[in-house]
Amino acid sequence: MAVKRIGLTGGIGSGKSTVASLLAAEGAVLVDTDAIARSIAQAGGIAMPAIEAAFGPSVIASDGSLDRAAMRQIVFADAGAKARLEAILHPLIGAETQRQAAAAGDDAVVVFDVPLLVESGRWRALVDRVLVVDAREDTQLQRVMARSGWTPEAVRAVIAQQAPRKARRAAADAVIYNESLTLAELGTEVRGLWKLWAAATTR
Repeated sequence: MAVKRIGLTGGIGSGKSTVASLLAAEGAVLVDTDAIARSIAQAGGIAMPAIEAAFGPSVIASDGSLDRAAMRQIVFADAGAKARLEAILHPLIGAETQRQAAAAGDDAVVVFDVPLLVESGRWRALVDRVLVVDAREDTQLQRVMARSGWTPEAVRAVIAQQAPRKARRAAADAVIYNESLTLAELGTEVRGLWKLWAAATTR
């Protein structure tokens, strides 16, 4: 079967974004749902009026964008707040995701970079293959602390909000175990999958 739609996911600090970049270098059209989420919550973004109406000015940064640290504290403490935020963001993200995918054209291989692909429950039916980037939780912790300066507690809170590694692996058509791979080795893994799944559709 021709592979035209690939769902890419992985826990925070797994290396998913690096794999996304490597797939784009092979010729995939990347649709990054995290980037879309950030763009609609920038100053003047289409999600901001509804976010401010729902949560008040305490989650609005001085430049008019979403104060992500403040919002993170709220949603981690209150499942109802998380649901309200998702009800605002998800339809907007979904619409922009589909617009970008359609703009890629019928011949493109599109990679949807979706951090919560497994958690959403709907993506399996929307893609031909699911690729999971996996790493141990302690490795995720160290990577995120090193790159973002977060506390261990903040990283663990995000990990706790994401699907367990076992659930992600169970949903996968392929898993890249990105535990001790060099960038070159990771690239070799990605190119092997690209040839297996997508190269035949791009000739």
